[in-house]
Amino acid sequence: MTSAAAAAAFAPAARVSPVSSLAHFGFLTLPNFSMIAFSSAVEVLRMANYVGRADHYRWSIYSLDGAPVHASNGIAVRPTQALDPERLPDVMIVCGGIRIRDVVDDGARDTLASLADRGMPLGGICTGAYALMSSGLLDGYRCTVHWENLSALHTEFPQVNFADELFVVDRDRLTCTGGTAPLDLMLNLVGARFGQQLAAQVSEQFILERIRSATDPQPIPVDARVGFSRAELIEVVRLMEANIEEPLSLEELARLVRLSQRHLQRMFKVYLNVSPTHYYLTLRLKRARDLLRTTDASIARVTTICGFHSPCHFSKAYRAQFGHAPSYERRLPGR
Repeated sequence: MTSAAAAAAFAPAARVSPVSSLAHFGFLTLPNFSMIAFSSAVEVLRMANYVGRADHYRWSIYSLDGAPVHASNGIAVRPTQALDPERLPDVMIVCGGIRIRDVVDDGARDTLASLADRGMPLGGICTGAYALMSSGLLDGYRCTVHWENLSALHTEFPQVNFADELFVVDRDRLTCTGGTAPLDLMLNLVGARFGQQLAAQVSEQFILERIRSATDPQPIPVDARVGFSRAELIEVVRLMEANIEEPLSLEELARLVRLSQRHLQRMFKVYLNVSPTHYYLTLRLKRARDLLRTTDASIARVTTICGFHSPCHFSKAYRAQFGHAPSYERRLPGR
């Protein structure tokens, strides 16, 4: 069955269960899809069944035309079943990769639109979200994509609300960046359905230090954020990153890169949409969060390491940034 024929075969149906109760995952592989993103998602489901000693999850692999699909690393993955409107999963996750614009055609869009008409939750990992965007299926939704594609897609799809996060679950849409971030998305879904203990046990099998949350930002290189032509701005950010415990003043930063303070403030506003002071504070707070989640350093010690003069000041700034006290990080699952 061609992708266009498959799309025509899907008649509207009743809505499926909420995202937190999904049990049967479908993975629609597009040519040149990212193998690491795809396998990261599938392996969490497999391991949840293994550790939980039960068939908690099922998964099926699809392609638009029923033929094997080559990943970007050249390995071919064979579909486990055809796109049959009578045998559909609870959710369909589109697996994208490189040259995504070359492989999303009208047939692919029609298929996804037909699935959406049935009320099926849809997702995209790596650039799989592009297939949903170009079909109009992320209009008005929050979503995320790999940082490498973020700027271009933000310009191309202004009706989509992009978030600089590892993954986003917004109503019946799931989107996730590439690399190993699908591990975190799926582990959070496991935790929501079966409890954090099972999610933590799965993460331990994968030798993960912790399970990242939906609010964790992508680790976007500063070069990608501001562009290679802004050497002074890149240098300032690197100076900030290298001077966390004893923060440099705005005057010192400007002097070290041979700019006026006013010019430096203007560059931050234009390219990062924040003041240098706010950006520096956010860097220090993110460093503090990493330390709280991955080390046993006391909150007092973290306060000092991250350049805060008092625990009270640190706690107030931390709560303003993340919405909870520093001590909350010590109670997170998977730590």
